[in-house]
Amino acid sequence: MIEQVVHPYNLQKALRQVIVNRGSAGVDGMRTSELPNYFREEKETIVSSIKEGNYLPQAILGVEIPKGNGKTRLLGVPTVKDRLLQQAVSQVLMQKWESEFCENSFGFRPNKNARQAVGKALQYVHEGRNYIVDIDLQTFFDEVDHCLLLNLLYQKVKCPKTLKLMRQWLRVPIKIEGKLHKRRTAKPSRIPIKTDRK
Repeated sequence: MIEQVVHPYNLQKALRQVIVNRGSAGVDGMRTSELPNYFREEKETIVSSIKEGNYLPQAILGVEIPKGNGKTRLLGVPTVKDRLLQQAVSQVLMQKWESEFCENSFGFRPNKNARQAVGKALQYVHEGRNYIVDIDLQTFFDEVDHCLLLNLLYQKVKCPKTLKLMRQWLRVPIKIEGKLHKRRTAKPSRIPIKTDRK
């Protein structure tokens, strides 16, 4: 599977997606606009380190973002280089899992969106159905247990190098106000999160 991840076409597609998504710089300060030149120069080194199993992701940057209720939420920002590689892995994984998802599941899936979900709901109303289920797993990505997540991945992904890469991304520390913190769930433990903007 790692060969699919680092295939030039897959990496180029991932690069385009990261640039389109934009987003903030990570701990290294590199912006998405700088990524194409950097990747062109360092591509062989990065691909080689992934194939040899000695690629090391950088820490993620912890940034507090305001929520609508006056509170804040801790957001982890990977470096743009790691985002490119995560996108490359995601594109390959999506091919393995997409066929198993329910056709009426619209969240975070290729060629699916909220407008289609509303359209399906309206169709059900016109058909006389009485229930529509909308599920939002609040703070799921903040609280998901990494061991459980990795065990689910192991059942489907048989490539040790790809698994190692994903495990490393889940385990990299988060840098908050200049200090590194370990993570065992998506949210670092024992870190006070501010609840107001005083």
